[in-house]
Amino acid sequence: MKRLAILGSTGSIGRSTLAVVAEHPGEFAVTGLAAGQNVEVLAQQIQEFQPLRVSVRDQETAGRLKLLLPANRHPAILWGPEGAKEVALADGVDLVVSAMVGAVGLEPTLAAIEAGIPVALANKETLVAAGSLVMAAAKAKGVPILPVDSEHSAIFQALQGQRPEDVGRLWLTASGGPFRTWEAERLGQVTAAQALKHPNWSMGPKITIDSATMMNKALEVIEASVLFGLPVDQVGVYIHPQSIIHSLVEFVDGSVLAQLGVPDMRLPIAYALTYPRRLPLSSPPLDLCRVGQLTFEAPDLTRFPGLGLGYAAARNGGTMPAVLNAANEMAVAAFLEGRLSFMGIPQTVEATMAAHQQQPLESLEQVLAVNRWARDFAHGLINQGRYHS
Repeated sequence: MKRLAILGSTGSIGRSTLAVVAEHPGEFAVTGLAAGQNVEVLAQQIQEFQPLRVSVRDQETAGRLKLLLPANRHPAILWGPEGAKEVALADGVDLVVSAMVGAVGLEPTLAAIEAGIPVALANKETLVAAGSLVMAAAKAKGVPILPVDSEHSAIFQALQGQRPEDVGRLWLTASGGPFRTWEAERLGQVTAAQALKHPNWSMGPKITIDSATMMNKALEVIEASVLFGLPVDQVGVYIHPQSIIHSLVEFVDGSVLAQLGVPDMRLPIAYALTYPRRLPLSSPPLDLCRVGQLTFEAPDLTRFPGLGLGYAAARNGGTMPAVLNAANEMAVAAFLEGRLSFMGIPQTVEATMAAHQQQPLESLEQVLAVNRWARDFAHGLINQGRYHS
């Protein structure tokens, strides 16, 4: 039985992970859960999965959670960054599922790797902000990083049994989001409610907005370059509205392998949890006759400049991807609060990147400092109201 610590348990990936656990109770035990502020859902998860310890965002949230649990019959309740790390590093953990959204997931994920604990990685910001540090730690400790994102899982699956020197190019697919066919002039009037309606996937609000701006794909391009050790210019993107082909690997002889499946996050999650085994799941099988047609198109970097910013950050390297990620987190939050326009998201990110003097990536402390600087700079831009409309 594999013992799991799940960071980000109340988010979409965390819930899907626990759905896999519930479907195969003989395969897994949940030793710990870390979440943010959604104590109602966390309390239900505690009741069902009986973890030994849980962590929440802060002490006040810990108090609210305690009120929802039976007195004297609840797990140890921790909080803050140290609480999340304690959940990840607890004795007996066999695998850490890193599913926190944003840079907050970096520290506990890196701590788990440095402790020699394998990681199933859904927190793409970890590799975007500190990729070389994370991969170096994983190599030094001999720790596998198993991708959970459907795109990176697809590449990981397609690469099984292949020689690294035979790989020519990686192709990530993107649905194109809800505004794929909108004219550029309309994008300035996009509302949060419109942007939160993803055509194919059920995700949390931050990732859904990132998908709508294609910033999510920018982060995934950087992550793929780091995870699979290829220059970023050997990572391409296809718009694929059906979300059936999750990614492709092109080899030097022109052959291409693609991984296909219904858009259900339980599939890549289960593969990461039990690799190299596969578990039977209750999701419906892929019926290509019913799908009928698979289509592809090139991304429009003029209407969706976030993807171009991702390539620019990766080519600059060093601390620039961390700046891209931090500024985007602030911009997305401001958009959801109605303080920034939809197109103001990439504009804020671009302005923050332009103000940053790129540095070689050297330490976690440096990454955290750059993250704070970028968040503060983006916050200042947002408060000026320059990109509100």
